[in-house]
Amino acid sequence: LKPSTQDKWRGIPTRLNNIPHSREIREYFYNDVLEATQRAVDDGKKRLKVEINIPELNPEMDVYRIGTLLELVRVIALSFADDGKRVKVCVQGSMGEGALAGMPLQLAGTRKILDFMDWGDYGAKGTFINIGSVGEKEVDEQDDMFILVAPQNAVGNCIIDDLRAMTDAAGSRPVILINPRLKDLPSSSGIMQTMGRDKRLEYAASFENCYFFRLLYYAGTQYPIMGALRMSYPFAYELYRRVDEAPGKEKYVILSTFEKKPTPDEINNAFLGKPM
Repeated sequence: LKPSTQDKWRGIPTRLNNIPHSREIREYFYNDVLEATQRAVDDGKKRLKVEINIPELNPEMDVYRIGTLLELVRVIALSFADDGKRVKVCVQGSMGEGALAGMPLQLAGTRKILDFMDWGDYGAKGTFINIGSVGEKEVDEQDDMFILVAPQNAVGNCIIDDLRAMTDAAGSRPVILINPRLKDLPSSSGIMQTMGRDKRLEYAASFENCYFFRLLYYAGTQYPIMGALRMSYPFAYELYRRVDEAPGKEKYVILSTFEKKPTPDEINNAFLGKPM
């Protein structure tokens, strides 16, 4: 694995705590994700995930913006559609009946927004790009690839069975998860769904990161930014420290690279300057 110095990448943008993010910063990340995803698909990878948590894409933060997530999805989908691929963009619906049907709050209203988004001038939507849900029935013969918008387990509902049925039906076609959250959650009665848990975790882990970007903070805080961890396929994970320069100026300095995603201890040790 090579560090991404051989990539066209220009380094980590500064001022990532300024919200809303500028159009330039959003597009910078959209392009960064797109290039990594294209390289992975071109290399024949079939089960991929993108994890990016700049503030506007971090559902733990009150500045989370669903529009930024959907713009990212649109950039990826349109790029593959321009290449002649038929792309299905999938958002899970509520699962079951009634008010507690387990629709993740983060995704409420997403399907409607996708339907009304601008999908370009060439009538791509309905031909090269179609909007669907998550599940085996959504896989049509003409689909070339699938992009899933933040698939996640909701309390009382586990998306993984639908996801697995969908990937089985997709066969050798690429399935790309954008910001999945597939941790086990309690059932609506508050009991962890232990049956088959190992299998579910193993399945969730079978998706390979083609892109990873996370800002690093001191434990329990969201300010200041300590640094960042980035991986863009097929390059190594790169750990950066944020350094204040003159007043109002900052830069990111590379601390270390890792072939696999580093553990919290490995990240801490790199920041403390301990030998690896």
